[in-house]
Amino acid sequence: MTIPATMSGVQLIRHGGPEALVWRDDIPVPRPGAGEVLVRVLAAGVNMTDINTRVGWYGGEGRAAGWSGSMGFPRIQGSDLCGRIVALGDGVEGLALGARVICPTNQHEPTAENPIAFVSIGSEFDGAFAQYCLVKARHLHDVSASPLSDVEIGAMPCAYGTAHNLLHRAQVAVGERVLVTGASGGVGLAAVQLALLRGAEVTGQCSLSKSAPLRAMNVAVLARDGVPQDKAFDVVIDVVGGDGWQQRLDALRPGGRYATSGAVAGAMVQGDLRRVYLNDLTIYGATHQPREVFAGLVTIINTARLRPVVSNTYPLRDIGRAQADLAAGRFPGKLVLIPSETKT
Repeated sequence: MTIPATMSGVQLIRHGGPEALVWRDDIPVPRPGAGEVLVRVLAAGVNMTDINTRVGWYGGEGRAAGWSGSMGFPRIQGSDLCGRIVALGDGVEGLALGARVICPTNQHEPTAENPIAFVSIGSEFDGAFAQYCLVKARHLHDVSASPLSDVEIGAMPCAYGTAHNLLHRAQVAVGERVLVTGASGGVGLAAVQLALLRGAEVTGQCSLSKSAPLRAMNVAVLARDGVPQDKAFDVVIDVVGGDGWQQRLDALRPGGRYATSGAVAGAMVQGDLRRVYLNDLTIYGATHQPREVFAGLVTIINTARLRPVVSNTYPLRDIGRAQADLAAGRFPGKLVLIPSETKT
């Protein structure tokens, strides 16, 4: 295909509210350099990480920032990418023109000073909220074999990659009792599905009004404001944080594991360290995804061992409405943006 000189997309021009997102029809289409691939975006999931990055939440108290520090503007956000390869840079091997591909949200880019350094698509470099996206070839995975739709696959890299990594870090095994908080949201519902795939016994904690997808999977449901039973679980997968943090630790049996990758109900928590060490609990923070862990998710996608719950799709131009719906928790599962027709 002929690659146009310009494309449509959404640029973040500063940290701030939805007004900081600007639609453009004249964004230059990037050209791949050595080791890079140009991808035509087919679908892009909507995630809290994009909203958090937009408002500068990762910088902490009084300091706006992206995942890895200060951001450059304008920035094309979009941490979920499902696309098709349209151009290859010099030296790229193992990927073919026309292949359908995805990439992890957080990508390992080690430096001499920091061997575990990573960058995030849509934060440290331009992401999927445009018609085209440039990605380093080594971070791409081929999902051409998957029977899942572009929209379904576009819903998975961030939420399902995060959930898969949480379960990997917590070493969830067959028959274990697992509590998943925020279980009607993107990451939470993904964690429920993936834990079931591992043969775990799952309880999902969420708003009862959005629990239908969990009940359809025969998953036990605990109300969002409910208190989990003491010492009832082997593992807690927590993407909520906030005031219920100590209750979730108390829900773990001795020797249990707690893993977190989010704090939508509040980043500052209070707890009793005695409950941690006297019960031999292990706490995991899970952001970095080794390539082999994300590759495991790619295998699940290519064999369609599960299908994501996608509640709504939007034209990319309606990103403000999509993010408002996500922040308000109006739908269970995932929301996905569809770019306007690619220029030719």
